[in-house]
Amino acid sequence: MSETTGRVYLIGAGCGRWDLITLRGLRLLEGCDVVVYDDLIDPALLSAAPAWAERRYMGKRRGKHSASQEEISQALIALAREGKTVARLKGGDPFVFGRGGEEMLALRAAGIPCEEVPGITSPVAIPAGAGIPVTHRGLSRSFHVITAHTAHTPDGLPGDLDKLAGLSGTLVFLMGLSQLEGLARRLIEAGKDPATPAAVISGGCAPKPMAVRGTLGDIAPKARQAGVEPPAVILVGEVAALDLSAPMSRPLEGVRVGLTGTAAIQKKLRPLLEALGALPIPVMESRVVPLPPDFALEALWDGKERWLVFTSANGVEEFFRRAGERRLDLRGLAHSRFAVIGPATGAALARHGVFPDLCPGEHTSEGLARALCGTLSPGTACVLLRSALGAEILPQMLQKCGILVEEISLYTVRAEALAEQIPHLDYLLFGSAEGVSDYFRSFHALPEGTVPLCIGEVTAARLRDLTQSPFLTAPTPSVEAMTEALCRHRAQQGQ
Repeated sequence: MSETTGRVYLIGAGCGRWDLITLRGLRLLEGCDVVVYDDLIDPALLSAAPAWAERRYMGKRRGKHSASQEEISQALIALAREGKTVARLKGGDPFVFGRGGEEMLALRAAGIPCEEVPGITSPVAIPAGAGIPVTHRGLSRSFHVITAHTAHTPDGLPGDLDKLAGLSGTLVFLMGLSQLEGLARRLIEAGKDPATPAAVISGGCAPKPMAVRGTLGDIAPKARQAGVEPPAVILVGEVAALDLSAPMSRPLEGVRVGLTGTAAIQKKLRPLLEALGALPIPVMESRVVPLPPDFALEALWDGKERWLVFTSANGVEEFFRRAGERRLDLRGLAHSRFAVIGPATGAALARHGVFPDLCPGEHTSEGLARALCGTLSPGTACVLLRSALGAEILPQMLQKCGILVEEISLYTVRAEALAEQIPHLDYLLFGSAEGVSDYFRSFHALPEGTVPLCIGEVTAARLRDLTQSPFLTAPTPSVEAMTEALCRHRAQQGQ
């Protein structure tokens, strides 16, 4: 084995929200070079990988075009042989119908160091999410996990189904929705009481989560009528009649909110939404990509008076990162003054020990330009430290006021869709005008029945150009105002 060979961690992501992953799994994900991920994981987990890490989707779903198991295993081997640390992120637990054993055998045969990190498995987690414990005193002293598909019987159902029907515990069937009618019939024919409670649950990160309860005799038509879609877990046993779920009385309880924008804005939104009971679902992520410097940053340390203008927290962080790399002493900026577009950018600046001299009341490029024009004298030097995608209105308005403008593009933003198709959403949040454009380049239309929400008027104007669908706009451009707008709209809908 080469000394440069990397390693692979098969990490169980759990079922449902991103924070159901184990602490060890999360720490390994945070230190990887590549994350190779499946369907049915919370896309928020991808944000936990380092910004520079490669994200490679290799889902494997029945009925959909996807990579074969051999292709997945070979990709893991090839990445490790490049010396990379690979986080292989799998829904649920890799060793419970996750084909993790096949990947582990392939890796070991190739001489690749590898380790399995268990996750919360779907046969337990998905029923629990619907308020059904797979064991319960007086009702079920055991549970049995069975795949509902096999290639070795005439009807494709498990060959020992007759024996399973005689067991007193809970039967948990995976990958069996298309077999549900035959499965129920075979269990009844084997002696299972048709009145036995049963449930079909599509939960976790499934595109269309729902839970349907009934009996073994009527669960198939009930699930069909409800429109349950795979993946789903099927339960047969007395515990299926229980509902121990106790939703908290929170304004956004159970509301599915799609997120777009950078990892930074999603990181701010997620805890606010979760505290209100919502389920945040990342749909797209815009990654900040530093640009090669085409200027000498040291030139700003020449002792001359000028204004340094920041239009985002990303610009602030990139500026100070580069200054730190060059060991530039901040005391050399004593003759400079600082302007920011809004409080969030001002807070980012303050974290570096610098407090803005100007923050406009209107937190937009136009508002910043008007504030600068009202403060600066013609001929004042002004340096815009921002994204290469920054709005042109800012330098144009400043130049009309006679201000000497220099633009320095510190970074750009590249968007990545985190799913091939948009799952069911109640709301879809946009944190920037560019994020709106990125979304429509990837998906072309808004999901039916989903209410978009824009962070401010600039973002709203871009959305208005691309769709005629109604949408919401936060009264002020902040994540707090966005969550308040969601709560108000949800309350109005409930009236």
